[in-house]
Amino acid sequence: MVRALLAASAVLIASPVHADTLVYNVDGITIDEQGKVKRFTQIVFDDDGIVTHTLERGEDRPEGIEFALDGNGRVMLPGMIDAHVHVMDIGFAALTLDLSDTVSLEDAFAKIAAFAEENPGRPWILGRGWNQEKWGLGRFPTAAELDAIVPDRPVWLERADNHANWANSAAMAMAGVTADTRDPEGGRVIRDANGNPSGIFIDNAIALVGNSVPAPRPEDRDAAFAMAQQSLIANGITAVADMGTEIADWQTYRRAADLGQLRIRIMGYADSLEAMELIAGPSPTPWLYQDRLRLNGIKLYVDGALGSRGATLKQPYSDEPGTSGLALTTPAQLRNRMSRAALDNFQTAVHAIGDAANADVLMAIEELSESYTGDRRWRIEHAQIVDVADLPRFGQLGVIASMQPLHQTSDRTMAEARLGEDRLGGAYAWRSILEVGGRLAFGSDAPVEPADVFAGIAAAISRTDANGEPFGGWRAHEAVTREQALAAFTSEAAFAGFADGRFGRLIPGERADFLFVDRDPLLASPSDIRATEILEVWVGGTQVFAR
Repeated sequence: MVRALLAASAVLIASPVHADTLVYNVDGITIDEQGKVKRFTQIVFDDDGIVTHTLERGEDRPEGIEFALDGNGRVMLPGMIDAHVHVMDIGFAALTLDLSDTVSLEDAFAKIAAFAEENPGRPWILGRGWNQEKWGLGRFPTAAELDAIVPDRPVWLERADNHANWANSAAMAMAGVTADTRDPEGGRVIRDANGNPSGIFIDNAIALVGNSVPAPRPEDRDAAFAMAQQSLIANGITAVADMGTEIADWQTYRRAADLGQLRIRIMGYADSLEAMELIAGPSPTPWLYQDRLRLNGIKLYVDGALGSRGATLKQPYSDEPGTSGLALTTPAQLRNRMSRAALDNFQTAVHAIGDAANADVLMAIEELSESYTGDRRWRIEHAQIVDVADLPRFGQLGVIASMQPLHQTSDRTMAEARLGEDRLGGAYAWRSILEVGGRLAFGSDAPVEPADVFAGIAAAISRTDANGEPFGGWRAHEAVTREQALAAFTSEAAFAGFADGRFGRLIPGERADFLFVDRDPLLASPSDIRATEILEVWVGGTQVFAR
């Protein structure tokens, strides 16, 4: 499958160029050292793929140029950085059943049945991407409904947000899940009126069945990574923050790099303290493979997701008053884990979606900052629902809000239902976080949302979806400028991963990671930005993609 993909119209290529390369006749755009937009017409990089000069119109070229390339007047941008992805999940999603485009339960049934028929030798039917809210179902799907489609093999399907899974009866039987199975701490088994598991497992309950799924083989992981890397680069993404890096993931990246096949840059955040210590030892790893791989720190969780009502709220859910969410860690556990990481200078990136979760993380950062001083770059991943009263603390504490613009367009109607109008003041509050002095790094959360940076920029500046809805934008006062959106996907995303000075900007001393695209995102409309075509991708002065 990977070989076939490489033979498609958009291919990965590796064509190294010569020393001191000049690319001229470009409409170049970058964020400079002062955080301002800088335009240039020529760029020079050396044999190590590091920028030495950017030149504006009329400036003399430096001497010693050995190779010159005509940019043909095309727009050149820094390589895009996705500040929050799950690299291996992107690859495995491409190799398993994809339900992300289904619009109804019946639509999902058809895809599940077709996949099962096309793959009779697979012992488990695995997939992801379903969303009962998108289907307009008004409830979770059930194991009985899956049994009617695939009765003879276990089926295990991950929800779009990665915080709930849907099993059939065969999968539950394989895992030994019965009516007597208790909900684990931080997890919930959805049950029918008789107390029997209905087939939905939320947050920490996912492991009750997930632990019985056969682990991927190394060759499966290598194939999945090749798929993920191809997809990301084809979308103009040259670096990512990999949230929840497992030991097996890290070894997959190392294998690719040892074989000279690691093109993208990966900033890893371990999925546990044990993985962090085993991968990196007593401190974050050095930058490896010409700044292509580093273990920065750890990804922690405080709560679940809004769609499965696992995000923890200060007040109960408007559409289910009996719950306020699922806390995945206690306040003491969170502080102990953050402290353990900070003790050895590891960065912490904490998942927090609900207003209660965000308040707890901000409080923990404030408390720990008294003991752990210096450049910590505390990150909150998602920061979707924040109490307005807590917003100023992002600036006071220097917190990086690592947010995903496409979540806002996907979640807006659900957020209204879950929260009610009174609690939307700090929902997806990008501009407010900047105005109080916080920092923004943008990403996609792929494969939860597509790894489509230009769709993310369009959403960030308009607060509208691909159809231009809602007219005028949803809570449009929280939109950011084009320049701020570009920075959040480049220089600010690099800063969020301790990569500033290495890559993220086209300035002297940083890596020559750049794109050629067919339009200027600082001048185009949101709909035109979404239609941006990636023409070429270069990483470290080497062309890795051409359409």
